[in-house]
Amino acid sequence: MMKLLIVMLLFVNICYSEPAKPTPIVLWHGMGDTCCFPYSLGHLTEYLKMKIPGVYVNSLKIGESTMEEMENSFFMSPNKQIEYACDVISNDPRLKDGFNAIGFSQGSQFLRALIQRCGHKIGAVKNLISMGGQHQGVYGLPHCGALQRESCDYARKLLNYAAYYSWVQKALVQATYWHDPLNEELYKVHSEFLSDVNNEVSINKTYIDNLSNLEHFVMVKFENDTMVQPKETEWFSFYEPGQAKKIITLQESDIYLQDRLGLKKMDEAGKLVFLSQPGDHLRFTEKWFFEKIMKPYLL
Repeated sequence: MMKLLIVMLLFVNICYSEPAKPTPIVLWHGMGDTCCFPYSLGHLTEYLKMKIPGVYVNSLKIGESTMEEMENSFFMSPNKQIEYACDVISNDPRLKDGFNAIGFSQGSQFLRALIQRCGHKIGAVKNLISMGGQHQGVYGLPHCGALQRESCDYARKLLNYAAYYSWVQKALVQATYWHDPLNEELYKVHSEFLSDVNNEVSINKTYIDNLSNLEHFVMVKFENDTMVQPKETEWFSFYEPGQAKKIITLQESDIYLQDRLGLKKMDEAGKLVFLSQPGDHLRFTEKWFFEKIMKPYLL
């Protein structure tokens, strides 16, 4: 009789125990945006809360005000932004048991860098979702296709001439992921952000270990992207070194073949996910986001 009573009490306790809380979500906005604009990440935050009742969303605010946050997306070194974000996340008790991370445009590579540099200090990141991130950098201008080819090439050369100056690297965020395929060594030596987080100069094993702990690294490429050049960087692909026409895939790159970030092993384990969306940069519907992102990785 006593055994039966104990079994019944255990059954009642299981049936009436509180349901598991949903996994929290961290968002990182892109260039010229903020954590909470009602027509961008503010709207997405509310959408996530509506679709996932009880979910905690931390949309990272890199600055004390809206104006400061927008300015920081252009002028605050990514290295400093990542240190700041690491401190914010480390001190958020609601994230200590783990979370999913979604980056938008440059916020994607910043979140990846945060995981690589700070993953052992923060709660475990389950899934990293990169929405239009520039993981191999950029070598082109927004809407450059509207210019004559000669003008476009001239603008590239002009930016490249200044991009790797130390003061430009420290003063302009976008210069830190400017990737010149015509001069790979200059890029590798003088990039103060991207070549480091891509382990292109030396191998930081902590970067590999922290990134490999992800359940999935989801990369979304926007097929009609007019903002990011080349758009294939959103799938970790880029121009073949020495020229700026032929694109090679991630799987054909030294980063993958030498497994400098552990991406080859992650790919073989089914952890890399490549999705495409037919719109322009960061243009997607709520229906697409729910079906392709939320259902498989957030719910």
